[in-house]
Amino acid sequence: MTSKGNISGTVRETQHETTQLMMPQHANLLGNVFGGVILAMMDTAAAISAIRHARTPCVTASVDRVDFREPVQIGDLVIMKACVNYVGKTSMEVGVRVETEHLQTGKRTHTNSCYLTFVAVDAGGKPVQVPPIKPESADEKRRYAAAKQRRERRLQERQAEAAGLDARVPA
Repeated sequence: MTSKGNISGTVRETQHETTQLMMPQHANLLGNVFGGVILAMMDTAAAISAIRHARTPCVTASVDRVDFREPVQIGDLVIMKACVNYVGKTSMEVGVRVETEHLQTGKRTHTNSCYLTFVAVDAGGKPVQVPPIKPESADEKRRYAAAKQRRERRLQERQAEAAGLDARVPA
């Protein structure tokens, strides 16, 4: 079964940018925004990119390593930039870049980036095939090649886990 997506879409067609002003309810006692708030925003932005490409519901399958390099503060404008980097048969890697903008100075800071994998599904929750992605620019082609390598690594890790060789946790 295939999705309702285009025969082959461009990365540009999957781009999504969203912003949100960070308020006290988003932060801890020190005024730093909770990591979970940022993760939820990343997941939502990435889902929109995935759905734009597949034109069918998509579910989060995995989230790669997330390092919070700079704190996000109350009063910061958080900017999420997402796009599909790579498409497999039913899955897609979406990259998300997170920046903050200090609204009074206009200074922007890159706080973190992350890769999320989504699977396109039908109404019953079964995976469906998605159309390929067409990287056009040199940067899109570079991201596509890097995403393909990450996908291979993820598949190898999954095979090791299935064989009981998961190095992340003790047996």
